Amino acid sequence: MARYLMSLAATVVLLGGCISVHETQRVCDEPSGATCTRVVEAKAPARVLRHVVLFQFKEGTGAEEIRKIENAFNALPSKIDRIYGFEWGTDVSVENLQKGFTHCFLVSFLSEADRDAYAKHPAHVAFGEMLKPVLGDVMVIDYWAD
Repeated sequence: MARYLMSLAATVVLLGGCISVHETQRVCDEPSGATCTRVVEAKAPARVLRHVVLFQFKEGTGAEEIRKIENAFNALPSKIDRIYGFEWGTDVSVENLQKGFTHCFLVSFLSEADRDAYAKHPAHVAFGEMLKPVLGDVMVIDYWAD
């Protein structure tokens, strides 16, 4: 049994190529004890499609109603797997050029097909129906970010 475990451990070391010493540095199996560096990077997509949505709520829309809309929009990424990235915020500009738009949502996609699937997705359609009674105006801009 001990011989089996020793041979299994040796095989793992040989197949792995290096013995882990540190998260970013490994010692090679070479007699010289040279180090081999192994860099692992997450590859970001070359381009993403940004979907910018600005909301202006109807006069008299209460804070509780607006919070429901915020929460419902925030829930879409967990319901629609085509969404690559999501962020949002409320206007804090001092330039007074927002023209009544108070909320900005930035939804990112990897392709136009993903954006189109999002637009037709039942969760997005239901969100739109929920939004209609309190929406004063909406502005949407899509662009490719390099």
